[in-house]
Amino acid sequence: MPMTLYGIKNCDTMKKARAWLDARGVPYAFHDYKAQGIDRSRLEAWAGQAGWEALLNRAGTTFRKLPDADKAGIDKAKAIALMLDQPSLIKRPVLDLGGQILIGFKPEQYEEAVP
Repeated sequence: MPMTLYGIKNCDTMKKARAWLDARGVPYAFHDYKAQGIDRSRLEAWAGQAGWEALLNRAGTTFRKLPDADKAGIDKAKAIALMLDQPSLIKRPVLDLGGQILIGFKPEQYEEAVP
């Protein structure tokens, strides 16, 4: 089963991850969740595997622009709802290796995990 790279096409970190995979000839499918969306079951599975805190991008502009009420008291259910509503809140990229996911792009992590 080929790996899938999830993210947003124009994100700089996504471009680095794609360039890293392409340079090594690693086959992967790309899923742009800004264009194609993301389903609740996938987000729930990722949150179960890595923790919702690791998935929620609190450093980005989208999070900073949220109303204070949305930022307050975030738990797993609220984080998933926010990420479903605004996929830009999901940290990028998420590389699904088929049973294992990597969140964010760190070349040393990719080097270790990508066959």
